[in-house]
Amino acid sequence: MKDDIRIILASGSPRRRELLSQAGYEYTVMVSDVDEYTETLIPKDYVMELSERKAKDICNKLMSGEFEFEKAEVGYPFVVIGADTVVALNNRILGKPLDYDDAYNTLNSLAGQTHNVYTGVSLVYYNGSNMKVNTFYECTEVTFYPMTHEEIVWYLSTNEPFDKAGSYGIQGLGAKFVKSIKGDYNNVVGLPLARVYHEIESLATGTGPLAKN
Repeated sequence: MKDDIRIILASGSPRRRELLSQAGYEYTVMVSDVDEYTETLIPKDYVMELSERKAKDICNKLMSGEFEFEKAEVGYPFVVIGADTVVALNNRILGKPLDYDDAYNTLNSLAGQTHNVYTGVSLVYYNGSNMKVNTFYECTEVTFYPMTHEEIVWYLSTNEPFDKAGSYGIQGLGAKFVKSIKGDYNNVVGLPLARVYHEIESLATGTGPLAKN
């Protein structure tokens, strides 16, 4: 990664921060408060639309001067990473639970079934004069063991499900219910780290969508 390209994460997710730190990146967190309402129901389109909306929101605010920052900390050029993750069962999006009953019903529907986790990522690159956008998604297949009523109630009592898409965290206590995964594990956590790494590295080598004129 070129040292003079700053990385900005447009997400407050601690899991995404942990993944970027795991990859050795230094970055600045600027959480987007953009409206996340969308009528899109197709999972891959849903996550790409919202991830791009978040990344562009932060980029536009930086370009307009709405966010004050020291050039030594952020400066130009920079790349903003926007991301959004959903769980989909039979192509129906399962977001974060609204309440206890919603979380219970979600877990009960996932038990013994195979579902998909989609994470959309948008990389918005700005060099001080031009903006370039690269938006993509990754999909990981996750299969759950059957879950008893008692297991679901116990898991809910830990409070882990209530801020998670699909009402579970694969990197936490929810891991004990996962029978298998097919695809990128980190994608389920919240960011397809290897794909993000290679897309960002294309800036340094002059290849890939962001590096091309």
